[in-house]
Amino acid sequence: MTDILVISPAELIGGGEVGPFPIGNYALHFLAQGDSWFSVGAIPPWLTSNLFDKMSLSRMAVAVNCARPGAELVHMTDSTSNGTFLQLLCGAQERRWTALLLSGLGNDVISASQSPPNQPPAKRLLAKAGEWGPPGPASRYISEPGWATFESHAREVFELLLQRRSSSKWNRELPIVLHTYDIVTPRNAGAGAGFGPWLYKAVKAFGVPKEDWAALAQELLARVRRLILDIATADPTIHVVDSQGTLKPATPDDTGPTMHWRNEIHPSRGGYRLLGDRWELELERLFCGP
Repeated sequence: MTDILVISPAELIGGGEVGPFPIGNYALHFLAQGDSWFSVGAIPPWLTSNLFDKMSLSRMAVAVNCARPGAELVHMTDSTSNGTFLQLLCGAQERRWTALLLSGLGNDVISASQSPPNQPPAKRLLAKAGEWGPPGPASRYISEPGWATFESHAREVFELLLQRRSSSKWNRELPIVLHTYDIVTPRNAGAGAGFGPWLYKAVKAFGVPKEDWAALAQELLARVRRLILDIATADPTIHVVDSQGTLKPATPDDTGPTMHWRNEIHPSRGGYRLLGDRWELELERLFCGP
């Protein structure tokens, strides 16, 4: 088994005295795009890692990583903010890729949760106290019109990604591998340098009782999981590493690192290693078999 080598688009292209990266020496050529789970989840960066940390396969593989912290799916497909990624997928710098590895929709749901209580129901993910149903499931704290907006938006943006892929010369049927997100817990544990916490601020703003914070996050991430699996069901080229439930959740009272979490929404090195094991199994099955 050999670790997947992760390089930047700039390293692939090369420049000055450094020529183009010898990608032809590798059997598998992955294009990667995504959020902080593929890039950086803490400040300073060395406090955590990402899903690629020590991920290894039986065939030599390189991943050209276009991911960046905080990226939402809509920005990943935006030619103004992600021109390099689109150039590599379907533009002037396009090449034949083995697969597109994608970490997406996690930041989208975190961002959507930040919409404040003064917004109309269709423009926020959480419900105000006067909108809560009777005591019971944590779904009572979700604004159903807002979830419908989020789901519709997510499907539209993912369809845009597929349209970008279909415009490619060589990658029209490129396999896409994405993942479900494990269960985070709203808690006062930021990522450093003023980043976060995120869900903690949202549940506090909407007055969600502390004893229901964990259940609300579980409901939200379960919905995101079902959405990702449903998107994949509609297209046989889309594959999902369904890793939700791998990590031990933190508790609302944890304000620092836990066994599997570095901060509120980013796993620890050990957590990422467990998730990476799940990725390795799927990538081996898809691209390293007979």
